[in-house]
Amino acid sequence: MFSRFILVPIFSIYCAFPTLSYAQEQKAGTNSANASDILFSLEKADESQQPASGTLFTASAELGLLYLTGNTRSADIKTGLDLRFERGLWRSFFVFDLLVKKTETESEVSSDVIQKNLETTDQKWSITSQTNYTLDAIKQNYIYGSVFYEENRFSGFDSQASISTGWGRRWFENKEASFDADIGPGFKRDITQVTPEEIETGMKSKTQDTLILQAQALYIRKINEHIEFKQLFVVKHAIEQGQNSIYKAETSITSKLIDSLQLKLSFIIDYNSKVDDDKENLNTETSAVLIYSF
Repeated sequence: MFSRFILVPIFSIYCAFPTLSYAQEQKAGTNSANASDILFSLEKADESQQPASGTLFTASAELGLLYLTGNTRSADIKTGLDLRFERGLWRSFFVFDLLVKKTETESEVSSDVIQKNLETTDQKWSITSQTNYTLDAIKQNYIYGSVFYEENRFSGFDSQASISTGWGRRWFENKEASFDADIGPGFKRDITQVTPEEIETGMKSKTQDTLILQAQALYIRKINEHIEFKQLFVVKHAIEQGQNSIYKAETSITSKLIDSLQLKLSFIIDYNSKVDDDKENLNTETSAVLIYSF
């Protein structure tokens, strides 16, 4: 009983020591910190250990457009939506991306009339969502659940989907930069793409299901008050030998133009380890878009 009465005040003094030292340094050149300074420091130390109770919601939309005329007539449209929500120990995001390529095609209406139209020749859209639940008050360790779905005419798959859950940690954070990484098991489904010619021969798409190990890492650094750098890595490694694994890297630089308008330059690498013989394993995307935050 006696030891507990001794340990409690010692532990309290130990926890408050950094803030007490700060109060004393502020009074350098004068007498020691007064009672109000010490009380204020203790209150701040206690508040810093508490999770934020407020609600934070942010949303942004992006748009990029490339239109060609002359010998080649085509239009490329890139758009997206980013929603983020944080409350207490919960942190979630939802990201939607769309890329459409329209190319001029010619169709013969009659022997002397040819009609030209812009038709969608390629299209890619994806949804990514993740929710984190923080395990400690300083928001370092968390458990997560994530889902992903994509339809991509540029690749050899009609669709790709995955779910995963696991553990993550904010390994580093200061005013200029942060680094998060998480890892966990999951499940992935790929549905192969079939051309109209293959459908006529009776060929059907194949569904490939496999367990995966998913790992993600995100590094963010504010170069200055107007420019931000981001580097994202995502690995979805198929546990079963011979199945397709997915590797993705995205590098982006965002520059603030005005309070609610930004310019984003990004370079994305998508790699599928197992594709059809007539398809490329590696796909890249370079884009410049305007982002509006609201």
